[in-house]
Amino acid sequence: MLNGPVERFVDELAPVLSTIAEDIIPGVPGDKSPGDVTVEAWNLCAAFVDVDNRQTDEELWCLISAFGHRLPTMLGYAQPHDVRKANLVTGKRAWLATPSLLFDILVQTDRTRGTTNAWRYYTRAMELAHAVCATDSVPSEAELSGLERYRSVLLRTIDRAGVRRPGGAVGAPASEAAAARPAVAPQEPARPLEELLAELDGLIGLAPVKAEVKLVTNLLQIQKLRKERGLPTSNSSRHLVFTGNPGTGKTTVARLLAQIYRTLGVVDTGQLVETDRSALVAGFVGQTAIKVKEVFDKAIGGVLLIDEAYALARGGSNDFGMEAIDTLVKLMEDHRDDVVVVAAGYPDEMHVFVESNPGLRSRFPKTIHFPDYTTDELVGIFESMGKKSSYSCTPEAHKTVCDYFAGQPRDKGFGNGRLARNLFEAAMAHQATRLVAIENPTNEQLMAFEPEDIVPVPPAPAPLA
Repeated sequence: MLNGPVERFVDELAPVLSTIAEDIIPGVPGDKSPGDVTVEAWNLCAAFVDVDNRQTDEELWCLISAFGHRLPTMLGYAQPHDVRKANLVTGKRAWLATPSLLFDILVQTDRTRGTTNAWRYYTRAMELAHAVCATDSVPSEAELSGLERYRSVLLRTIDRAGVRRPGGAVGAPASEAAAARPAVAPQEPARPLEELLAELDGLIGLAPVKAEVKLVTNLLQIQKLRKERGLPTSNSSRHLVFTGNPGTGKTTVARLLAQIYRTLGVVDTGQLVETDRSALVAGFVGQTAIKVKEVFDKAIGGVLLIDEAYALARGGSNDFGMEAIDTLVKLMEDHRDDVVVVAAGYPDEMHVFVESNPGLRSRFPKTIHFPDYTTDELVGIFESMGKKSSYSCTPEAHKTVCDYFAGQPRDKGFGNGRLARNLFEAAMAHQATRLVAIENPTNEQLMAFEPEDIVPVPPAPAPLA
């Protein structure tokens, strides 16, 4: 599992370190560079073996196989119990908390010379990390979380130094650029995983949702790697339940997830098809199954998002919604490798939906909850809409916006992001009405919201439960 990734890590980075060493101290060729980079690879691999506080024989044999001939004085003819007794791996997980000295040198060199060696390190280091985690047939949550933390450490270091990521903007603005990019058509090449994760990170709020999506992403990467190596993988369902109030970003995240799945090879085309009860349930016997199949066929190769999915089960056993559920279960089984289904709705009602058919319980093993946005997050959404359209609030208007969101009851059906959008669109309309009475307004006036422009909007009716 590790020999190939370790070899690529050392072969690609040792010449880079040698060149940097020779530039810093002319006449010194950096003969130790291969050894230094090998130790770097060892530290990284050992850290991921230790990240879940377990050191299985399989993991330690992989380390010995990959590094025994590269670090003979440390490992030599060691066996797993020798590695444990010598504490060669114990405590190594702390190594992942901060960027290594080698990585920091590469980042600073890229910043001054415009090279991309830090990105080369990042790519090979993540390959090593995934290879270590893939030695377990089912990676632990600690390993998957460790992957994401380490990825974040490296990317934050790159971004803070203002180093350009290949194919992206400089540093942190990459996520803003990605968020502004129009949706990629299915026939276009799959977007890079790091670009999609940067767009996910660029969304306001949703911290627990982002963490869950990244865990799913890491697990899929490990399963893909194990499959490529001919190792057994767990045959877990990829379908998901999204719970939460309207306007919490479920559709936005589902669209990103569809593209992540495409990039990882889970689905072929990555389109998101949105539907609900009205598009799936007919009023006549025999027609519902046809409607469900028509919608399902559009989603083949991508993700099917069923909004308010609980509505399919609300009519009881004699309702055509149950026929839709039965048809959906059969299609999910027939096309289990072709479509990912995401069922979305309120938490309590979605529990009823999943329990309405035994086939649904096994096919929707994971639920991701989307919390309501905080007042600060709603203000951030409002301001981000203004930034994209060249509007901003005066200090007095900003306070009015804050007070408006703070005063909204967080009950069932709370509008969240939709509420922010409605308030923003209403503010534009009221500002326009105010400015038409001004002859030749200045650019500053055209771009500024005043308190009188922030007029409360009536809440949208909540979907029927």
